[in-house]
Amino acid sequence: MKKQTVRIMIIVLLVGCNACNEPRKTKSSAGWELVWEENFDGTQLDTSVWSKIPRGRSDWNNYMSNYEPLYEIADGKLILRGIKNNVLPNDTAPFITGGVFTKGKKAFGLGRLEIHAKLNGAVGAWPAFWMLPENGQWPRGGEIDIMERLGYEDIVYQTVHSHYTYTLKIKEPPTGTTASINPDEYNTYAVERHADSLVFFVNDHHTFTYPRIDTELEGQFPFNESDFYLLLDMQLGGSWVGCVDPETLPVEMSIDWVRFYSE
Repeated sequence: MKKQTVRIMIIVLLVGCNACNEPRKTKSSAGWELVWEENFDGTQLDTSVWSKIPRGRSDWNNYMSNYEPLYEIADGKLILRGIKNNVLPNDTAPFITGGVFTKGKKAFGLGRLEIHAKLNGAVGAWPAFWMLPENGQWPRGGEIDIMERLGYEDIVYQTVHSHYTYTLKIKEPPTGTTASINPDEYNTYAVERHADSLVFFVNDHHTFTYPRIDTELEGQFPFNESDFYLLLDMQLGGSWVGCVDPETLPVEMSIDWVRFYSE
């Protein structure tokens, strides 16, 4: 082999090695570009992004509490708990739960949102990852349920709500699906928001698409009219999941990371 050829090969190899060491933008398997992620590093919740969900009157938030042991960040994970309330004597709620949201701090436009998490079970447990519009009242602004699980089930629910589906009670096109999970492992739940559709996934398996359709009826697809904020909450009890068995508490879910991608 000629010396000149050897020199050229060495130069190509060095350039290739240097290129490998340069930072590269992360891409998901679907070709999306990672633009934001939350890995829950450190020991404190990043309050520039997240707030604890305050108590309300709905099934999903009527046991919410800012009681600190309901929230833990450790080993790069956010842990949210639901417990029997024998710790707050001035709080009459029988149970208390932890939940966080990005309301008023961070909202997401069109793109792909992923949550990697493990969900532990209890009778009456109702963990959920979901999205609500920054601008707009429920249900007209829409609701995107990326994941809901009931009790010990080995399936999760993925659903959309709007004036069209909730008030007018129109279920065509279909408004949701279920998907199997292994509850003993971490699973990845995702939704892609496009201008003309919502596309859902579990562990990168496409589970459900809700399309925008031509209709004279109001509010069929409000999902491209506003940015949406994210809610992660460990809920207990309610008309859907049913009564809580305190003997199966405490219960918790562990969230490894949240990622948002754009095209």
